[in-house]
Parts: sequence; C-alpha cells; structure tokens
Amino acid sequence: MDAAESEPAAPFEAKDLGGFKYFGQLRGLLERMHKDHDSPNRILHYDQYLSLLLLYFFNPVVTSLRGVQFASELERVQKQLGVKRSSLGSLSEGAQVFEPDLAKGLFEQLAKQAGAADAPRRPAGVPAAWSLVAADGTLLDALPRMLWALWLGPHEHAVKLHFQFDVLRSVPNDVTLTPGNGNEKETLAAHLHTDTLYLLDRGYRDYAFFQKIIDAGSSFVARVQNNVVYEVVETQALSAAARAAGVVSDQVVWLGGRQSGAALKQPVRLVKVHVKNPPAHGLKPRGARVDGKSKCVRTSDEEYDLWLVTDRLDLAAEIVAQLFRYRWQVELFFRWFKCVLGCKHLLSQSERGIRIQIYAALIASLLIVLWTGRKPTKRTLEMLQFHFQGWASAAEVDAHIASLKLAK
Repeated sequence: MDAAESEPAAPFEAKDLGGFKYFGQLRGLLERMHKDHDSPNRILHYDQYLSLLLLYFFNPVVTSLRGVQFASELERVQKQLGVKRSSLGSLSEGAQVFEPDLAKGLFEQLAKQAGAADAPRRPAGVPAAWSLVAADGTLLDALPRMLWALWLGPHEHAVKLHFQFDVLRSVPNDVTLTPGNGNEKETLAAHLHTDTLYLLDRGYRDYAFFQKIIDAGSSFVARVQNNVVYEVVETQALSAAARAAGVVSDQVVWLGGRQSGAALKQPVRLVKVHVKNPPAHGLKPRGARVDGKSKCVRTSDEEYDLWLVTDRLDLAAEIVAQLFRYRWQVELFFRWFKCVLGCKHLLSQSERGIRIQIYAALIASLLIVLWTGRKPTKRTLEMLQFHFQGWASAAEVDAHIASLKLAK
C-alpha cells in the first residue's frame, strides 16, 4: 500500500464539504487530462485524482489519504467533482502510475497566468525583460521505508524540493524533486533560463556555477562567506543612497585572484552590506534557528555583514543590497507551503505520488493568487476553508477577495 499513513481518518459528513464553485474553473483543464491521458479501463482517472488532492488542501476536515477516499464516497463530492467512489488501493495505485509531468504542465500553465499585485517592485536598473528569481531548496521528511529518499544527515530520510520563485510576481515557476542529498547547484544548473537575475544564498557559492549562469545569458546576486579570497581591481565610491542602505564597501574584484585558476572568466562586484535588526530588513541572520515542531524561522537582532557578489557591474550598490533582500521571498513561500498549507504531510511513498502531491499543492497556491490577485496568506486560506466547510457563504468569500484587491 502506498499510503504514507494507516490510521483511520476522523469521520466527517457531506455537510462538512462545500465550496465546489471554485473547482468549476478547473474542470475544463482537468477533463482534458481525463480524455487524452488516461486508460478507459481505469475506474479512477487522473482528473478525478487531482481534484480529490485539491479538495484535501482546501478542506481541513480531509486530513489523510483515507479521508480523501472517504470523501470520494459522498454523493455531493461525486457530483460536484465528477468523481466516482475510489478505494484506498486505487488511490495508492494512482500515485504510482499517473504521470507527474501532466500535473506539472497544469502548474506551469497557471504559473504563467498568476501574479500578485502586492509582489515586490522591479528595482531600478534591472532590465524590464528580465525575470527576478530567488532559488533555494527545502526538505520534507520522508518515512524510513522510502528507501529512494535515503541519505545520511540530520534528516536520514527526506526529499528535497528545489524551487525557482519569481519574486516580481510572487509565484513559484519551477520546482524539481530529488532525494534529500540532492545537490542544489547541480539541480539549478540543469534548469537555468536566459534573461534571469538569480538571487542566491551561500549554499550556491561555486565559481564554476556562477560562470554557468553567465554563459546561459543570465546574471546573479549571491551571498558568499566572509573569508572569500579575492584580488581588488577597483574600489568604487559610495553614494549617500548606498550608505543609507548599509553598504560599507563596493569593489570590482577577481574572485580567487586573477592567477588562481578560478573558474570565473571575468571580474565581479563584491558589495559588503552591514545589517542591523534583520527582521526589519527581511533577512535571516546567522545562527537563526528553525523550530523543530513548526519548521518556521525564528530570528534575533544580531548585527553582521553580508558579502554579496554579482556579475552586474552596472547596478547601484544599494540596488544590489535590495535585490538580496528580495531573496527572502522564497523563504516566506516555504513557510506558507509547509507550515500553512501543510504540505509537510506526504500522502504517498512513491516518487511519482509525491511529485503529483507537490504539483497539486502548487496549483492550490496559484489558484489563490488567481482568485485574489494577492499572495496566498493564512487568513485567505482560512476563509476558503470556512467556505468549504459551510461556515462562510460565497458572498462572504467574494467580499474578502474584493477587500484584498482594494488593499494597497
């Protein structure tokens, strides 16, 4: 059995499930999966399986794969979602035989359409045609019997999600799943895009990797360790705006030294930024702990210097500092994805099943952005969940969404 848990779900009734109006917008796309990408002999079809996963994310009374199976027995669910009663075995089998790339295609289609009005604004000097992408990885704990996810470390069994997050639209636009020890630099190098400014933390520090980004027709702003070796080519004067942003030095350098054989073919900028009160700046300080229960970042008021490198010699130093602060947007999305939406709980043990669940969670996130025009938040998810339980009317949900669209 492919279920990641075996305990029975708490019972619920048909009256506890509602809000099916919002699934109507997906019916056309999902029905296309049913028609073109499924076996006529299979009782559970791809579109039905994906609809039930979306119900799982939007309704808090459905908390497990057994709960999903129980929901499929309800007449109202069958009518509104176009599904039939599914056994637990069928759901487990579906996770192993359905093609994850089909769900990925729907995710990518919605990602192109979605964009939050409250996303950060494009900084001065960043070309209008360029995307601004924060790349990072996050771990999801796996079960001991998921041998394909085995690796040695604090999480002995884990899967890693490698995200590319479009900062200026506040939506993920690419995700790759690997075992927990998957290399972040290698994964991103295999999925580089042109005309993209990548915002990277210290885990991506590798000169050969930086050169791959440049060779792909893109750029980067990346944090490096404060013991980096470099040879100064030019020290640039700091403007009043740069000093106000905390910039303490701005230099053009050869990383590793011109004669060191380092992989970079050209000099880069090294911008040092002094950070005070990280929470106000949207930066995670050194030594910030992750609470073992919530997996949410806990910060302090520590002061320290950021060492940032970029191949963009044309950007003002204060803009380089601002760009790195934008990288924190992907960390906030991780908090939403794992702590609020609840994607830490895996419904499947197979790699295929987990990939489909991840894409379903991303689709749910993008639907909220498309419905509201804003970043997904805990309050909005709660309002939708109240509606799906019958506690909030459609008019109240519409009023909540309208208030978000009016907010500046």
